[in-house]
Amino acid sequence: MNSNPPNTYRGRLAPSPTGYLHLGHARTFLIAAQRARQRNGTLILRNEDLDPQRCRRQFVDGLLEDLRWLGIEWQEGPDCGGRYGPYSQSERRDFYLSAWRRLRDGGWIYPCACSRKDLVSAASAPNDADDEPIYPGTCRSRNDANQYLEPRGVNWRFRVPAGEAIGFDDLQLGRQTFVAGKDFGDFVVWRRDDIAAYQLAVVADDAEMQITEVVRGADLLKSTARQILLGRALAYATPAYYHCDLVCDETGQRMAKRHASASVRYLRETGRTREEVLQQIAQLAKF
Repeated sequence: MNSNPPNTYRGRLAPSPTGYLHLGHARTFLIAAQRARQRNGTLILRNEDLDPQRCRRQFVDGLLEDLRWLGIEWQEGPDCGGRYGPYSQSERRDFYLSAWRRLRDGGWIYPCACSRKDLVSAASAPNDADDEPIYPGTCRSRNDANQYLEPRGVNWRFRVPAGEAIGFDDLQLGRQTFVAGKDFGDFVVWRRDDIAAYQLAVVADDAEMQITEVVRGADLLKSTARQILLGRALAYATPAYYHCDLVCDETGQRMAKRHASASVRYLRETGRTREEVLQQIAQLAKF
């Protein structure tokens, strides 16, 4: 792993190219860019294109263009290179496999044969709409992980320390605490279709790219607790976290990519100037 001088700020933008950039994410990315600029730091753009079924090249190109149109600049990324590349997750499989092997060898993960249908029928507690259901523990006692030379064919779950409170001091929202086994269960780190899951990919990438501060939306607070556990198991340094308030549209709905009319691309195509879009972003209501 490359290393940086002490106290060197490294932040990141991590868009997923499953749609055009909407105003909520644009607001988060503007905050990330501002924080990096204020600290004379380096800003990295990482293309989180893990899911081949949902990610599209047109959205990658659109994200790069729209971010630049907003005035956001980055120093490392898939379009400009850098010493920590590649900067697209679809090209970083070897990093994820290395992390998976370390987790397997350390006894942190186990293979899970449960189907999505099994999990839906077993769910007994309410969950956030965008969150992973709490796993009922059906395969938790399996101890055959070391028989697998490759992760393909089954889901791989991280065995959380049930009952442990995972806390961190968020730079925007203050002290946050989640209890493993209650607020979240054993979570997927590798999917049965042989793709690294979001949690593992993000932790490995942030460590390998020497990210010192993660700026992202408050919808990922619980994911931060999971990622702290993963980073601890992999002996990675824990970055600082700054979670931005989520925003809603004029109807009170949380802003998402399904709101096409709230995309930067739509506003550009309908004649809005950069200054008008930036003003609209600044006036977004908190969710």
